[in-house]
Amino acid sequence: MPELEVTLTLLALMFAAGLLAGWIDAVVGGGGLVQLPALMLGFPQAAPVQVLATNKIAAIAGTSVSAVTYYRRVRPDLRTAIPLAVLAFAGSFFGARVAAAIPQEAFTPIIMGALVLVGAYTLLKKDLGREARMRFDGREHLAVAGLAGAAIGFYDGALGPGTGSFLVFALVGLLGYDFLAASAKAKIANVATNLAALVVFVPMGAVVWEVGAVMALGNVIGGYLGARTAVARGGGFVRVVFIVVVGTFLLRLGWDLLTPVA
Repeated sequence: MPELEVTLTLLALMFAAGLLAGWIDAVVGGGGLVQLPALMLGFPQAAPVQVLATNKIAAIAGTSVSAVTYYRRVRPDLRTAIPLAVLAFAGSFFGARVAAAIPQEAFTPIIMGALVLVGAYTLLKKDLGREARMRFDGREHLAVAGLAGAAIGFYDGALGPGTGSFLVFALVGLLGYDFLAASAKAKIANVATNLAALVVFVPMGAVVWEVGAVMALGNVIGGYLGARTAVARGGGFVRVVFIVVVGTFLLRLGWDLLTPVA
């Protein structure tokens, strides 16, 4: 792994990025939209696996705090959240193991297509996620939640940006939860995916610890404030932020496709 030059200015910028990312991630997911570009811009000499691993250190700190905050205030049903998190953990573990072998450009067109469908569906279905309208029950409900968790977990371990948003949409669009309950469950699953990736990345020596620690502090503060904001403002607010984050993610991916690295 290359040695990185870490300055106080860079650490201050990474803290700010972690703070904003933590807030976004707590409300609706997608904090990686802020953190990963910040790490790549701040440390252009870093290996891709260093960027992914350092991002996970910050992310797990923020998602853990927001998950606890949501649990205390929303009381999500753990009968769904725990199986979702367990299979998301497994998916993320295997995704992290193949992260170094999968080029990012292979993911971009697929992710863009999925986000277009997700964003369009959310915009057209104006009542989506306003109230819980469960589509499955019993074992079928758990099976759909588990499959979604495993697939999204694999993506998170291999690449990561937008994982929280995909989890929220799966819980709203596939299972029928309202946006607030979906965000609460998504945070629990997101803690599991981040932990699984770190189980792979930490033994590799890929984490830049001083940068990760500073970003983690920002992420914790942002995650706590974001979870409180989402609970106070309700599902309608979360839906609006979800649409904005999905749109931003699409713009960023589109820019990456139009301006390939030489």
